[in-house]
Amino acid sequence: MRTFISIDIPEEVRDEIKKIQDVLPEFYGKKTEIENLHLTLKFLGEVEEYKIKELRKMLKEVRFERFETKVKYLGFFDNIKRGKRYGPVWMHLDNCEGLQKLVDDNLEDLFPKEKRFMSHLTIARVKALKDKSEFLKKLSEIKIPEIKFTVKGFRLKKSVLNSDGLVYETIEEYQLI
Repeated sequence: MRTFISIDIPEEVRDEIKKIQDVLPEFYGKKTEIENLHLTLKFLGEVEEYKIKELRKMLKEVRFERFETKVKYLGFFDNIKRGKRYGPVWMHLDNCEGLQKLVDDNLEDLFPKEKRFMSHLTIARVKALKDKSEFLKKLSEIKIPEIKFTVKGFRLKKSVLNSDGLVYETIEEYQLI
């Protein structure tokens, strides 16, 4: 099954992010469904069923204090190096690196460590633009209100493709201390 570890976004914060999605400059692509908003701490990819039990056990060993995160700024990944013309619009979430490193360290016997973690929340996926420079200019003009929340836990999730599209299902939730 296709799995990842995430921080899910509280409902009241998702509502604020939706307001920002609504004022994004025009693009061809898709906004992230509000119920799918999350920050990926570690993408695991396809994981065999027998490894899930060990993975769940390892994640229970993660001991980390609750912490506050906040949206710092908007960004745009230009994926030209990967052979794609455009990529995601994202929001930077502050202060998540410590938890990500601990998760990464706890799983190093099963999965390779991340080469580079960038704490970002994808809010849209851009497939094409009429005018890239105009899009970037308008994106930089969007005012970000103070959006912050306390991270109380993280989740092991799986991606499921059904007739409505991609759905993320929680396998297990882990509370921070």
